[in-house]
Amino acid sequence: MMTKNTPPDEDHRPVILSIDVGGSHVKVLTSNGGVERKVESGPNMTATSMVSAVQALIVDLSFDVISIGYPGPVRNDFAFEEPVNLGGGWVGFDFAKSFGKPVKMVNDALMQAIGSYDGGRMLFLGLGTGLGSAMVIENVAQPMELAHLSHKKGRSFEDYLGELGLEKRGKKKWRRHVFDIVSRMRAALQPDYIVLGGGNVDKLDILPEACRRGDNTRAFEGGFRLWRDASLVI
Repeated sequence: MMTKNTPPDEDHRPVILSIDVGGSHVKVLTSNGGVERKVESGPNMTATSMVSAVQALIVDLSFDVISIGYPGPVRNDFAFEEPVNLGGGWVGFDFAKSFGKPVKMVNDALMQAIGSYDGGRMLFLGLGTGLGSAMVIENVAQPMELAHLSHKKGRSFEDYLGELGLEKRGKKKWRRHVFDIVSRMRAALQPDYIVLGGGNVDKLDILPEACRRGDNTRAFEGGFRLWRDASLVI
């Protein structure tokens, strides 16, 4: 179904504030352009402190609506599980009320996937602190939790491809697991192409078959598309 929120005036192209919430930083950018702004996050950042930090970052910016990429499961523009690498208070938190603006909120991997989408069937995998995943099929965007599927020895895909797996096994073995797991996902999900994003994609000199390198800044574009692309179904 389409997301419920709509711009306040359909004859006016709204200025969108895109907020990308991560385990180490919260980054923001408006659809008017400029340079991204960021603040450190981490285990002490609660939902309330995130709002305060962002408000301090954007004190001189004007915007009409907000998109938020959240590092956890989202339903109907609300978080329904607490994030692993941040503080608490996120589940059910009303960001629209706190910011005083209409808000669309999606999983952070889905927001970057939407910003990376070029049509057809796309699988997005985010190689970062954990393993983010999403698919967009003919403009229908779907967050996924592939990270938690079992891979080997009772461990999940995320255990092998996340930051801890990289540190534990080293870059050479981590790369081998990336190729193995991506091959399995490609066979199971049959995407036309795969976008590999996240901070650790830079540690891959060669990409697996049918993959292209993502760009974390595409998360901002995904936030803009949430409001601008009427054909997008979430």
